[in-house]
Amino acid sequence: MEHELEKPTTTFFRFEDLRIYHKALEYINWVYKVAKNGENEHYSNVFFERFLTSAQGIALNIAEGSSRNKSQFVYYLKMAKSSVRECVVLSTIAQSRSFISNDEFDHSKNYLMEMTKMIGALIGSLQRSVKPDETLDDDDDSL
Repeated sequence: MEHELEKPTTTFFRFEDLRIYHKALEYINWVYKVAKNGENEHYSNVFFERFLTSAQGIALNIAEGSSRNKSQFVYYLKMAKSSVRECVVLSTIAQSRSFISNDEFDHSKNYLMEMTKMIGALIGSLQRSVKPDETLDDDDDSL
């Protein structure tokens, strides 16, 4: 009975074990924080709603893809990278409109670059582990 208590805890959902998923959640929380600290004018609120949607898209695509086969998971990871690129554009716009500071922009850009690398590494790992009879698209989707 003691040994059962010592078993490592695993999560029910596979994506919850992925570091990139947790990094995406951190980024969502960061976007919420800067949105809350920003001006409460209508145009900035609408802007940050879009920013939050794109940030959430990163985590949502990772979660959705993790329940699929490897080739479909790669597709969803590429969709997550598309959401990362949207966040790059939105960060740039936010900085140029003074919705975020230069330091916040740098922080956002660093998060996004790290997530792109992590997603790329996961895609590479999945592509290397594909059986010979499975096929994956091999197009480069780097940032």
